[in-house]
Amino acid sequence: MQKKEEPVVVLDNVMFHYEDGVPVLRNISLFLYEKSFHFLTGVSGAGKTSLMRLLYMGVKPSSGKLKIFGRDVSGISMEELWEFRRRIGVVFQDFNLLSHLTVLDNVALPLKVAGESIKRREHQAKEILDWVGLGNCFNLYPDSLSGGQKQRVAIARAVITRPDILLADEPTGNVDENIANKLMSLFYGMHKMGTCVIVATHYRQFVDTFHYNELTIDNGCIIVGSGRHPEKGST
Repeated sequence: MQKKEEPVVVLDNVMFHYEDGVPVLRNISLFLYEKSFHFLTGVSGAGKTSLMRLLYMGVKPSSGKLKIFGRDVSGISMEELWEFRRRIGVVFQDFNLLSHLTVLDNVALPLKVAGESIKRREHQAKEILDWVGLGNCFNLYPDSLSGGQKQRVAIARAVITRPDILLADEPTGNVDENIANKLMSLFYGMHKMGTCVIVATHYRQFVDTFHYNELTIDNGCIIVGSGRHPEKGST
C-alpha cells in the first residue's frame, strides 16, 4: 500500500495582522507538498512578504493554525524552531548578508552551523558561487558588491544545504534576464530533488513563461491557480 504523501506546510484558516490590527492575511487555508513549485503573486503590499515571514516562522499567525513538517508551530520551543529553520532556505529582499564575512564564508555559513568540515563547505560554496556567476568574488566582502551580486550570494547561501522548503522573496529583482533564467533553473533543479519551492514575484514574464502553480494574494486572501510543470529542457 502506497504511503500517503504528507504536506510540509499546512495553513488552516490563518489570519495575520500587525500591531495596528488591520488584517494583512485573511482566512488562508493551504496545503504545500514536497517537490512542489509555487509562484506567489499579488500587487505591492498585498501580503506576499508577510506570508513568507509566517512560513519562515519569523512571525506567528494572529489566529488559525500553521503546521510545518507536521508540527503546530505555535507550541514549539526555541531549540525546535532553530532546527526547523535549518530545513528552510530563505532569500530575503534585504539579503541579510554578514558584512564581516567574505562572500565565500557567507555562503558556507549554513554548512558551518551544520557541522560540515572546512574542506567540504568551501568546496560546495565555491561550486554554487560558480553556478550563479560569482566565481571571481570568493574573497570579496558584501559591501563591495552590487545589489544583483548580493542577491546571488543570498540565493547561493539559501540553497547550499538543499533545504526541504525554499522561500525566495523577489529573487530576480536585481539581476538581468540571463542570470534570472539561470536562477530559475537552479530553483527548478531543487524542486525536482524534492524541495518545496515558493517564489514571491511581481515579474509576470516568469510566471507566464514557466507555468508553475500560482498563488495570488488578493485582498488578503489566497487565490489558487494552476499550471503545468515544465520538463527540464524548457528551463
